[in-house]
Amino acid sequence: MKIGILGGTFNPVHNAHLRIAEEARDNFGLDRVVFIPAATPPHKPTIGELSFADRLAMVQLAVADNPHFTVSDMEGVRGGRSYSIDTIRELRRLHPDDDFYFIIGGDSFRDISSWREYAEIFATCNVIAVQRPGATFESLAQSLPVAIANQFCYDEPAKMLSHSSGCGVFALHGVLLDISSSEIRALARQGRSIRYLVPGPVEQYIKEHRLYIDGR
Repeated sequence: MKIGILGGTFNPVHNAHLRIAEEARDNFGLDRVVFIPAATPPHKPTIGELSFADRLAMVQLAVADNPHFTVSDMEGVRGGRSYSIDTIRELRRLHPDDDFYFIIGGDSFRDISSWREYAEIFATCNVIAVQRPGATFESLAQSLPVAIANQFCYDEPAKMLSHSSGCGVFALHGVLLDISSSEIRALARQGRSIRYLVPGPVEQYIKEHRLYIDGR
């Protein structure tokens, strides 16, 4: 099977996350996309100290109506810092016969050299770099870390970068929905509408649990 991996803090999950996953599934023929909320993100704090349980619950609600989407709590179960390479290795160990596609935003792709064992990500699974508002790129090759650029060659017919391991790096040019979790948190904190920014069940969960209100 071809499995997409979409990680993030999902604080909260929103419609742009879902659209990115759907476009990756559709464009690359993925059988499934696994959403993996980070328990303890290494690069940024979980703003408002929202619990892993709340963020996981919202993702579960968001993907419930799509048979191609699933959610994993593996980073919460594992504990400690949520490093992507550890998650990818664990998934490959659990599902050795599957092909994995790590879905990453264009902004994170450009900064991936700051990630733990980033070079191993490219050697361990395929990578889909997604253009987002404010994070577009003209060339995948020019966005690669200089230290590992010589490990790739451009495959013109496939429109991809081929890594020496046999894995590939692909660009996804899809619908650029300018939605951010920080914007949603701010609106919720002010008691304003977040309808159409998040799925209906997520909006209801935020309201019922008074998330992002009074520091939550």
